Amino acid sequence: MPQPIRPGEIAVEVPDAGDACLRFIGRLRTPWQRREDCPRQGDRAGPECRIEVFAPWDQALMGLEAPGQLQVLYWLDQSRRDLLVQRPKSGDRLFGTFALRWPVRPNPIGSAVVAVIGIEGAVLRVRGLDCVDGTPLLDLKPARMPG
Repeated sequence: MPQPIRPGEIAVEVPDAGDACLRFIGRLRTPWQRREDCPRQGDRAGPECRIEVFAPWDQALMGLEAPGQLQVLYWLDQSRRDLLVQRPKSGDRLFGTFALRWPVRPNPIGSAVVAVIGIEGAVLRVRGLDCVDGTPLLDLKPARMPG
């Protein structure tokens, strides 16, 4: 069930899905059971979390090492997808969806750069996630270093 709309927010009726077909390749395991418990953004000094990669995609982990860094892309499956204008819970200003890093967006893709602290078969032990336990995993990529 969608979250309630705050004063001033604008929602739109979302058209049927287009041509995108995504495959979940795993699940993210975190200490947070509800959206409101999740941190605003991940912290690489935060709690240890796990990335569980499903077969046959677990074979694609070959070459990853700990310690290291990965960019994690995930599907924010509990997010609304219909708001054009939003009011962050901590303010009175309105913003267009694309001016926010909030999970409510047309395609709720989350992204985090995590510290890999261990690899045990198809499970990566990491720090730096910010999502609800059980969030579907979309992809993993080597993290680009700034500079």
